[in-house]
Amino acid sequence: MSGPDLVLLHAPSNYDFRKRSVVYGPISDVIPSSPIFEMYPIGFMSIAGYLERHGVPTRIVNVANRMLSERGFDVEAFLSKLNPVAFGIDLHWLPHAQGSLELARIVKALHPSTPVIFGGLSATYFHQELIQYPQVDFVVRGDSTEEPVLRLMMALKSGASVAEVPNLSWKGADGDVHHNDLTWVPSDLDDIPLDYNYPVRSVIKYRSLRGIVPFSNWLDYPITAVFTCRGCTLNCRSCGGSKYYFKRSCNRDEVAYRNPTMLARDIHSVQRYLNGPVFIIGDIRQPGEDYADRLLGSMKRNGVGGPVVIELFGPADEGFFKKVSAAIPNYNVQMSPESHDEDVRGAFGKRWRNVDIENTIKAALENNCQRFDLFYMIGLPKQGYGSVLDTVEETRRLLRDFGGRNMLHPHISPLSPFIDPGSQVFERPEEYGYTLFCRTLEEHRRALLAPTWTHMLSYETQWLNRGEIADVTYEAALGLNQVKKEHGLISAQAAADVDSRIKRDRLLIEDLNRRISRHGEASFQQEELDLCLAATCFKKELEWPSRSFLRSMPRILWNLYQAG
Repeated sequence: MSGPDLVLLHAPSNYDFRKRSVVYGPISDVIPSSPIFEMYPIGFMSIAGYLERHGVPTRIVNVANRMLSERGFDVEAFLSKLNPVAFGIDLHWLPHAQGSLELARIVKALHPSTPVIFGGLSATYFHQELIQYPQVDFVVRGDSTEEPVLRLMMALKSGASVAEVPNLSWKGADGDVHHNDLTWVPSDLDDIPLDYNYPVRSVIKYRSLRGIVPFSNWLDYPITAVFTCRGCTLNCRSCGGSKYYFKRSCNRDEVAYRNPTMLARDIHSVQRYLNGPVFIIGDIRQPGEDYADRLLGSMKRNGVGGPVVIELFGPADEGFFKKVSAAIPNYNVQMSPESHDEDVRGAFGKRWRNVDIENTIKAALENNCQRFDLFYMIGLPKQGYGSVLDTVEETRRLLRDFGGRNMLHPHISPLSPFIDPGSQVFERPEEYGYTLFCRTLEEHRRALLAPTWTHMLSYETQWLNRGEIADVTYEAALGLNQVKKEHGLISAQAAADVDSRIKRDRLLIEDLNRRISRHGEASFQQEELDLCLAATCFKKELEWPSRSFLRSMPRILWNLYQAG
């Protein structure tokens, strides 16, 4: 069996999490993965599929997940046996700053002559600093790196110059740094594959399932995703995926969309293999009503079942949900009002009225929506301590008015641990009432070595300092936990477990702060290490109904047989 030309590696947020734990608190409470962020970006799938299509064998290895699920997994022994043309490491989300750079250092120590390539939105923003690290040879910039990575790999395989590879920052043989122009900015995504044949065949080819699964409990909860676009029409103040970021960092003037007919086929392709939720990234109305209508029509013709999860970037009316209901028999909705307070929400960049949010919930639930998730945030402009707690009270009212059949699910989490690089708040913090403690990539990398999430926080606001952000986060979590128990969203036992974990975290942080004040540093006892990765919410509540990967195995094997 021939080996891959490119090995894509996904690192944990903190590389030494198995021996040097951190009180991560709530930083991953509203995402599927654990606090070590073992879920790799969907771009890994599109890059691997694109390269494979063009004859460049590519393998994805989720190092973070293997470290998490196999406590005896020896990273260095595993990596030493690989011999690709190049290694690729993502720095898409900034919480991977420490883990990705440390993994790159290990790779370079084991394979000093093998190039190490970085990519992702955070890598793009910090490319000038990132390329200076000795373990980094190339940084591929932009939001669509499939073609630049292909051209780079072809140059590396042939020994040709990389001076003409678009979007590339690189070091020459003399150590000088070069930055090629960022010119590869596709206007549509029709040539970008999202083929779920690839991971299934990869498992068979490389005889490794754990190495490619997206996050730790994916085998029990096989959620997948498809993307409508790259870029965004909105400018949420602290978002590193906003229109502001894409224009300034990715040279993108207009959003690139995937053809709705192709997107419907993507979803149908996923559901051939897995009977789990498919999350559509991006509001399907963002390109306009015609796009949404064409997509829903194609999904209906393709016989898309479910569950399918759609995002809303703003309120929607009953007519929209009637169309969704007619096309998708099992659909769920995610919406992020951020705050119950219209002034706070407007300061963040979302000028929605509460009455329009309520009408959206009502219209969805009256048109066969199976579940409606609402996400609120802590750490917003103009948001004080009392405002956060008032948001919790607002969820109690919403559940009273719309919570029948347990279909409405509210969540609250802090903006943590970092402000997204390239966002408006990151670029102009004082204008929005923020103070930032981390500006460079290296400062963020060091922050991830702090003993608790409260010490990691890269910001505070005029309305909440770092200590207050932590305190109100825990108060809000306790309050929302009680609200969910009252309305039957979680059991009394689950609520008691969450309550215990929140109080445990607070006591552990207080104890660590005392140790730091006395000794200048803090170390963990062994029994504390096992507690630090636990969430401070009932994570199962985030999950939509699905069948496990193993229960989907007959379907997978049948489709592989048909595909030849």
